[in-house]
Parts: sequence; C-alpha cells; structure tokens
Amino acid sequence: MSFNVFFASILGVFFAAACSSAPDQKDNRRKEADRRDTTADTAEKRTILFYGNSLTAGYGLESQDLAFPGLIQQRIDSLDLPYRVINAGLSGETTAAGNERIDWLLNEHIDIFVLELGANDGLRGIPTEETRKNLQNIIDKVTAKYPECKLVLAGMMVPPSMGGDYGKAFTALFPALAKANNMAYVPFLLEGVAGEAGLNQRDGIHPTEEGHRILAENVWKVLQPLL
Repeated sequence: MSFNVFFASILGVFFAAACSSAPDQKDNRRKEADRRDTTADTAEKRTILFYGNSLTAGYGLESQDLAFPGLIQQRIDSLDLPYRVINAGLSGETTAAGNERIDWLLNEHIDIFVLELGANDGLRGIPTEETRKNLQNIIDKVTAKYPECKLVLAGMMVPPSMGGDYGKAFTALFPALAKANNMAYVPFLLEGVAGEAGLNQRDGIHPTEEGHRILAENVWKVLQPLL
C-alpha cells in the first residue's frame, strides 16, 4: 500500500469517527443544556407547602394529583406562575403529631405555608386549647425558620354530635389564630362539600374528586392574592 493510499485511509477513518461522534457530542451538549435549564427553573420557582391530614393527602383518590393541592398546582402551571406545590399531607395526622413532624419538613425552603390540621383533633374530642397550642407551635416554627414566609390557615368545623359548646370553641380557634398571626384565612375548607353525599366518599368524610375540585376553589380564592 502506498503512503498516499495509507494516509487517505487514515483520514477516512478519522473523518468517519468525527462524523459519528459529532451527533453524540451535540446530543450530550443538548442534554446538559436541558439539565441546566431544568435545574434553573426549579431554583427560580418558589415553594408552596401544603401541610395537613388526609384531606390534603387526598385519601381515597387514585392519585395525590387529584387532591386539592395537586389541582392548585395545575392552576398555577396553566397561569405560568413560578411556584411549585409540595403536598405534605398525612392521613390520620393530629396537631400534636404535626407539631413533631414539621421540624423535618423545614429543611425545605418554604415561601408559602398552607396549614390544614385540626380535623382529627375535633373528631377525637381533644381539648381545643391543646389543639390551639399545637397549631401555634407549628406556626412559630415556620416563621422562626422563614420570617418572610406567607401563611395560610384553613378553618375547620366538627359535626354537631361533638356537642354545641365544643363545636363553638373548636370553630372559633381558627379565625383567632389567623388573626393573631396575620395569616390569610380560608373560613371553612369543606365549604360546599361537607354533608353533601354526592361529593364525599362512602365514609361521608373524605371528598371525592369532584369534592376536591371545590376544595381547590375554596383555597384558591385566598391563595391567589399571595401569588
């Protein structure tokens, strides 16, 4: 083989390698750019933490995305607002348990904190003063870690079977807490859903998908001005 033929062959090999690697390099650069864009988008977005019990968690639904926090995320995305929703609902949560669990969640930076706890306290007949203290402790922990965080409190009621005096005291503690802590306030999270058989699951307590859409509207009216 002559030198010229050998040299041409070598050039051909290098040219083929360069052509085959060029698309790979372009793909890698594109993937890296996409990764940086995704990371930047996440970093630029502010965080809304929904902290509650089975109502927030979407108990009985096929997906947590169908619970009212997930529906609010869909609304936010449709409006192209720079917020991401974290659903920190836990079925069966009482205010006492919530007061213990919040410390770990505060490792995540929070810009808006939506507090939905107390229903399980009410159904168990826990003294309202204990419920109030637990909720206040949760609020204090959030504001101590993130002083600029905006706060939202969801009000709750208990069934008449819990007794008139207890029911009045329980209902009254929520607006009082909201006022004392300068919180945006949802008067009754289950407004338009509680007591409506067609909007609740068989247990009569947890909303259906349609019920959660109403809950999302109840919360959105209060949350939207904060965005």
